[in-house]
Amino acid sequence: MALAQRSTLKNAAAQRTRSAAAPRVAFSSPVVAQLRQAAQSLRAAQQPAAERNVKAQAAAVEATEAKPAVYNKSQFELYTLTTWLLQEERKGKIDSELATVISSISLACKQIAAAVGRSGISSLTGVAGTGENVQGEEQKKLDVISNDIFCNCLRMSGRTGVIASEEEATPVAVEETDSGNYIVVFDPLDGSSNIDAGISVGSIFGIYEPSETCVVDGDLDQSLEACITNVCQPGKNLLVAGYCLYSSCHTMVLTIGDGVYGFTLDPYVGEFVLTHNRIQVPEVGKIYSFNEGNYAMWDEPTRKYMDSLKEPSKWGGKPYSARYIGSLVGDFHRTLLYGGIYGYPGDAKNKNGKLRLLYECAPMSFIAEQAGGMGSTGKERVLDIQPTEVHQRVPLMIGSKKEVEYYESFYKN
Repeated sequence: MALAQRSTLKNAAAQRTRSAAAPRVAFSSPVVAQLRQAAQSLRAAQQPAAERNVKAQAAAVEATEAKPAVYNKSQFELYTLTTWLLQEERKGKIDSELATVISSISLACKQIAAAVGRSGISSLTGVAGTGENVQGEEQKKLDVISNDIFCNCLRMSGRTGVIASEEEATPVAVEETDSGNYIVVFDPLDGSSNIDAGISVGSIFGIYEPSETCVVDGDLDQSLEACITNVCQPGKNLLVAGYCLYSSCHTMVLTIGDGVYGFTLDPYVGEFVLTHNRIQVPEVGKIYSFNEGNYAMWDEPTRKYMDSLKEPSKWGGKPYSARYIGSLVGDFHRTLLYGGIYGYPGDAKNKNGKLRLLYECAPMSFIAEQAGGMGSTGKERVLDIQPTEVHQRVPLMIGSKKEVEYYESFYKN
């Protein structure tokens, strides 16, 4: 009994000793908050890496959806004529047959550009020695070469039914066609009188709907008559119009009835590259392009118009500027970009001027209107004229809308 009491007293003494050595501490509220925050940080640090990666990826996806990625164009990216044609075909604005015809014309332009560029060192200057063409003009060597290039490229496309050229007396039915049967009219080398001086020249073309009646079969005379009837369409029926300018750079300007586009030939890759997107001619422009050597032979309204352009007091002290190359393509291209007016009116010697309706005036007027400009004879819209013959001539005033309307006002008054 005594031993049991001594053991109990010893245990109580030991417990009192431990309590004295480790007294209890009461924590205040701020201290508790800090401890909890430290515990949360520790748990986050111990979170599995895979779970943290999943959350990071989810946050990145949300950020991407909130802000779309920006496309950075490569310095090596080229938007070529071929690419543009494929895009327009995808949109349903042209079909593959028409795209093939346009591609064949672009090939012809490349070949002609090369011939023009080396004409001086390849003996391609001067007259061809073949006499006068149907227009009564002496043919240059490059006139003949350019016509052959155009005809060959269109034939090889297999999509052209009939072609009409400035250098051919009558339209030519194409026997090599597989399908399409499009009608193509063209001036293979406009301004060729300037070629020996190295001045800008160009090609002009237009494409009309396929013809089912112009087929070389049976009576050749009847076939030819049917071809001429289908070729002689008003310009408002054009599907495509364009021109190629051969100059310090070679530029192809084209419309398919939905705006005007310019493509510049890149000599390094041999492709026409889009450089002028949806060209718009300025509504006004104080530049005129007329052959004033014919002034004395013009009619009175045209002379009065020309005199008014030179009157400083009428234009705020500064009259219009004259710029005249003598090449329709060169003069029109400048007018298209800078604004103003190009004109070749009739005169005492040539009542209807010297420009041909079918393959010069109509295609250029179609381009002008698609760019917000205007094409007129001075009395009527060029695109409304129904041709009566393949090589019919008409006066032409073309360029900025306000400038052409101003010219027309002299005939209305």
